[in-house]
Amino acid sequence: MNRILADVLAAVLSFGVTASLGFVVIPWLHKLKFGQKILDIGPAWHKKKEGTPTMGGILFIAGTILSVIVVLVTDKLAGGDLLAGDYPVPLEIRSKCISGILMAFAFGLIGFADDYVKIVKKRNLGLTIPQKTVAQILVMTAYLVSLYMSMNRKPYMFIPFVGNVEMGVFFWIFGACVIYAAINAVNFTDGIDGLCGSVTLTAAAAFIVIAAMRNLFGVSMIAAALLGGCAGFLVWNHYPAKVFMGDTGSMFLGGMVVALAYAVGCPLILLPVGIIYVIEGASDVIQISYFKLTHGKRIFKMAPIHHHFEMSGWSEKKIVAVFTLVNLVGCAAGILLMRFD
Repeated sequence: MNRILADVLAAVLSFGVTASLGFVVIPWLHKLKFGQKILDIGPAWHKKKEGTPTMGGILFIAGTILSVIVVLVTDKLAGGDLLAGDYPVPLEIRSKCISGILMAFAFGLIGFADDYVKIVKKRNLGLTIPQKTVAQILVMTAYLVSLYMSMNRKPYMFIPFVGNVEMGVFFWIFGACVIYAAINAVNFTDGIDGLCGSVTLTAAAAFIVIAAMRNLFGVSMIAAALLGGCAGFLVWNHYPAKVFMGDTGSMFLGGMVVALAYAVGCPLILLPVGIIYVIEGASDVIQISYFKLTHGKRIFKMAPIHHHFEMSGWSEKKIVAVFTLVNLVGCAAGILLMRFD
């Protein structure tokens, strides 16, 4: 299959499935009374959103995975091997793609369990921190083991302007830190209508370009499917949102951006490509640390930082537009780093 056609087909199919499912899934979530509970610690004006269906991440999870399967099957029937492409070690890139999607799906299941406990079991904080952490550690360990085996037990990482660097034991430490931080940073970004979906859409677009530059056309297709899924979800999630993605969706998105970063061989590229995730996660850590050190003082009016701008009078639409633009600039920087290396 033509590589550009594969990307277009994946994006269009994912968009169509995700957007169409909204007509069925959102009324179903309403019927089940799977409405978001707004905590008192949040901005007071968010209370009007209480009751909006959550767990909407199942829309783009279904759209993304289904479109990837359809494109791969179509390509296979046409005699192609899109995942392997021109990559010199076909088994490695296939393993990265497949295990990456499975990891993202597993994180989505953890998020689903968290949302279920919040809504059905009426526990506002969802899974306990130890429960969620243990589940995340199990998933990330399984993923890192699959990467380790696919790299013939000689894990490496591409670093711009340096090249491929063997990581040794640092592979496990670095991988655990990157995955855990990324998953939770993406989760922090999901706080206002359309923000997480818009930011992830730009990140997916960057990965399409980066993967294509490295002749990783299967990875490019998966990124295109993610882009289409985010766009389809924004049909329902733009302000004022008719559905929220919940932890079901944000943890899946976190898993997908991590999987794409590892698939292109450079998890460090998440720093520029996901610069908003970095800022959101860092703002929360800074706020908590400063609060503890000063015994009650705060740097931001509220964390994560998008709430700070809300409290400063910015509208949700303005925050989404500015944050998305900032991430787009980060994506451009990431592409240039990979292009001019």
